[in-house]
Amino acid sequence: MAEERFSKGERTHHAILETAYDLFLEQGYAATSMRQIASAAGLALGGIYNHFESKEAIFSELIVARHPYQQILPILLRTPADDMESFVRQAARAMVGELGKRPDFIKLMLIEMVEFNGRNLPNLLEQVLPQVLPLIGKFNTQNLRSIPPFILFRAFLGLFLSFYMSELLLANAPTALMSEDALDHFVEIFLHGVLIPKEPA
Repeated sequence: MAEERFSKGERTHHAILETAYDLFLEQGYAATSMRQIASAAGLALGGIYNHFESKEAIFSELIVARHPYQQILPILLRTPADDMESFVRQAARAMVGELGKRPDFIKLMLIEMVEFNGRNLPNLLEQVLPQVLPLIGKFNTQNLRSIPPFILFRAFLGLFLSFYMSELLLANAPTALMSEDALDHFVEIFLHGVLIPKEPA
C-alpha cells in the first residue's frame, strides 16, 4: 500500500496540512485556530506543535505545496515555441484552463496578500524560479522588443491571471458584457497592445 511508504510522522504531517487547507478555505485563515486544526486532524493540541510551530508555519508550507505553478509550468514548458504568437495563444489557454481546475488558488493568494502582506512570496519565488528559467528562455529567443525576459514573463502571468480572476468576478454579469472570445482579445493586447499602429508619414 502507498501509505506504508511513509512513516507515521509523515502521515500525520500530511494530515495536518490537508486539514488546515480545508479549514482555511472553508472559514478563512483568521477564523481557524490551531486547536481546530488539531481536533479535525484527530490530534491533541500539543501533538500539532510537534510538526508545526505555528499556524503561520502551516500556511507557509501550504502556499508552496498548493500553488498551481507545479501543474502550470510543465504545461507551459511543453507548449511549442515555433513563433511567439502561437506560443502565447497556446500557453494562455493552458494556463487559464489549469487555473479553472483550481478554484482554491485565488482564496489562498488572497489569504497570502491580506493576512501576510505577501511575506511568503519570496520563498515561493525561490522555489519556482529554477523551474521558470527555461520558460523565460522561450521569451528570450524570439524576435521581441528590447524588454527584459523576466518582465515579459511577469506581464504574461499578470495579464492572464487577471483574465481568470475577472472571469470569476463577472460570472453572473449580464451576457451583453461578456464575450466568448475574451481570452483571444487578452492575447491580442499582450502581443500588440491596444493602440492602432500609426501609418508611416
